[in-house]
Amino acid sequence: MQLAQRDTDRIARNGLQAFTDPASVAVVGASADPSKWGYWLAAGALRGKHRRDVYLVNSRAQEILGQPCAPRLADLPTVPELVALCVPAPHVPAVVDEALGLGVRGFLGITAGIADEAALADTITARGARLIGTNSLGIYDASTELELLWGNMKPGAMAIVSQSGQLGSELAEIGGRHGLGVSRFVSIGNQSDVTAAELLTDLAEHDATRVIVLYLESFADGAALFEALEMLGTLGKPTILLTVGTSNASARLARSHTGSLTSPSDLVDAACRKAGVIRANTPGEVIDIARMCLASPAPRGSRVAIVGDSGGQSGIAADVATAAGLDVPAFSDVLTNELTGRLPAGAATSNPVDLAGAGEQDLNAYAAITETLVRSGEVDAVLLTGYFGCYGRDIPSLQDTERAVIDRLGRLARSTVTPIAVHTMGTGTIAAQQMSSAGLPSYDRIEAGASAIAAIAAAAGRRHTPAAAPAERTLELQPGYWSARTLLSDLGVRFPAGQVVHDRDELMAAAHTLRAPFVLKAGWVEHKSEVGGVVTQLTDTAQLLDAFDTMYGRLGSGDYVVEEQDTRPDTVEILVGARRDPGLGAVVVVGAGGTETELHRDVSVEIAPVAPVDAKAMIERLRCAPLLSGWRGHPPVDVDALAELVATVSTVIARHPEIDEIELNPVRVSTDGPLAVDALAVARHTDPST
Repeated sequence: MQLAQRDTDRIARNGLQAFTDPASVAVVGASADPSKWGYWLAAGALRGKHRRDVYLVNSRAQEILGQPCAPRLADLPTVPELVALCVPAPHVPAVVDEALGLGVRGFLGITAGIADEAALADTITARGARLIGTNSLGIYDASTELELLWGNMKPGAMAIVSQSGQLGSELAEIGGRHGLGVSRFVSIGNQSDVTAAELLTDLAEHDATRVIVLYLESFADGAALFEALEMLGTLGKPTILLTVGTSNASARLARSHTGSLTSPSDLVDAACRKAGVIRANTPGEVIDIARMCLASPAPRGSRVAIVGDSGGQSGIAADVATAAGLDVPAFSDVLTNELTGRLPAGAATSNPVDLAGAGEQDLNAYAAITETLVRSGEVDAVLLTGYFGCYGRDIPSLQDTERAVIDRLGRLARSTVTPIAVHTMGTGTIAAQQMSSAGLPSYDRIEAGASAIAAIAAAAGRRHTPAAAPAERTLELQPGYWSARTLLSDLGVRFPAGQVVHDRDELMAAAHTLRAPFVLKAGWVEHKSEVGGVVTQLTDTAQLLDAFDTMYGRLGSGDYVVEEQDTRPDTVEILVGARRDPGLGAVVVVGAGGTETELHRDVSVEIAPVAPVDAKAMIERLRCAPLLSGWRGHPPVDVDALAELVATVSTVIARHPEIDEIELNPVRVSTDGPLAVDALAVARHTDPST
């Protein structure tokens, strides 16, 4: 047997083609028992036999589902392009060896619990073949009628790439209840070979896919993954990410406060913000967001108008939207007056809008008010809430009118860049079903609609800082504070005047050139305050000498540093740090600084590099931000200069892969800018236990 030329050409063009539109498929371990994987894959594969050759392999059956079976792959008339592995784990290596010998280039690994799956993947890839799985629930492509999975899918516009097969099936199931079908489904399992990043990249040219749902538990190849996701976003294919259980290993390896303060979920959130990926917390929320993505353009901002026919529901909607991170702004006098002229006396018209019975008088009021809001340019989305969707059910004579209003709203939604969503009490009504087909996503809970708008708006407002260009030179980094200080000073970070000393004579010489009060530090100690390696408020040379003698007697010889103490009034202590995450790459952190940094745990995190404007947004997210803007009569500090410092540190870590960690803590910020009074820089591949 040998591969047909068309199969060879296809494999040469795209290593993943075998998993999307194979010319032939073999299910090894096919079964007639509906309780077994081999049955579901065989049944699904046979539904596509009008499009491709389908072979079933089972050494103990001559026929399954009306299809003849071969005892071995070698007994097939041609070499299958894709082989689905459903045999018990001990038999998988032998089947793979046989298939590779025949020239098979695509494997779908359903079987779990293989003794050495890494070795199996190496065997497959060494022969130029590819593997999805192992421990996969299967794959599906509606466009090519490829079904190799447990369960059944309905065609649609939503692609699902999931590390958990069953969770992926749940997402498809929930989507189906709301009329969302699946364009492509891939259960990646253990990612022994083919990765999520590769599969996502392949979706760029998949015309049937308009929105992507991604479930991941690990981000080992995070940089490539989020690069693919950002690319998909630029193509108008938004991605919704659901994740749990990211590893804390990288945080445990960190030597700085920066490392211990950045949780895996913080880093994933930062990567999502940079790439414009939408974050969700539950499968139901994923589908709520996906429905809106498919029906509406992304909001241009976070301003939402609430329109209801109940003061109570409208007020609750405003509170829920605000809690979700949306802005419910008061309308301008011009817009408020226009709404007042259209609505009965007593109607609320400043946002939220309470129709105050106008809907009952004329259902067209819902559409007319929404049109006015969209036309005003004062809002980025409109959320209707309440009884709309129930009129036709409860008052049959209003059914046609309500349906006409829905069509009118649908035409408005399709003709504008302002999303329109509906929270309706009439779940399951004919009107609610019509809303979905008209391009008006409808929700039975107000929090679902508000959260969907908020999640999409947050992702759409992503920053656009370009990636940092590689550095022209490698930085020579030595251990200790003075080396870090020298390195960062050369890059524009401001430190107090200081000198390195090793004995009393050098200490005395330094004291004559520096101004008191002094600070004495054991420069080679990373966390100085924990071992008594720093003394402040040394007001004269005598105190400085005494402190040196005491510290030297306890810690021994080394690079001691004498600095002028920062005595500027009204300073705020801030941490500025950066580190390199094994999966997601360089990140930058700003937070409350000083010796109590880990107690406060008040930090903002972004993927590096960031522009000063993004750094300022990070600072403004901190709980301690009011201290910087002038608290209880203190003057505001120079936040712009602090943002420049954060941006500088972020660029250094992004451009210099030879650096693993940078930390400035504390950075003392006053009206005349930031001054770093301690620093740590860790070279890459340095053993954190030393």
